[in-house]
Amino acid sequence: MLNIVLVEPEIPNNTGNIGRLCVGTQSRLHLIHPFGFKITDAAVKRAGLDYWPHLEKIEYENVADWISQIPDKSRVFLFSSHADNSYADNEFKDGDWLVFGKESVGLDQSVLNQFENHLYIPISPLVRSYNLANSVAFAIGEAKRQIGW
Repeated sequence: MLNIVLVEPEIPNNTGNIGRLCVGTQSRLHLIHPFGFKITDAAVKRAGLDYWPHLEKIEYENVADWISQIPDKSRVFLFSSHADNSYADNEFKDGDWLVFGKESVGLDQSVLNQFENHLYIPISPLVRSYNLANSVAFAIGEAKRQIGW
């Protein structure tokens, strides 16, 4: 089972869509506070909350709380537009942690500094960034393909 981590998500639609994606791919969703919305927000519900009774979801008060629960930091992969290695060149394994930052600024440097594995998703120079839910879909798709799901 993959572990999908959203650090301080801001947009309810993205979190709802990612929750639905996690249910569909049998992945676990980890949400790190603070959020830019309430889980009961109508936008979260429209995007995927009806799937949430089936979602394995864990919430953490902050990044330190989440980090204390990780059994093997070598299997944590942080997604950042500033990374040097493409996610497509990475070898994923069942149980890996795929970590994504908030929509407006990505992952904070203090989080990036705590882990060695930083990955980026290739993108045309004509586009500034991918939507968070799309980025998570790219990552889960490749990881699940490699795992043989």
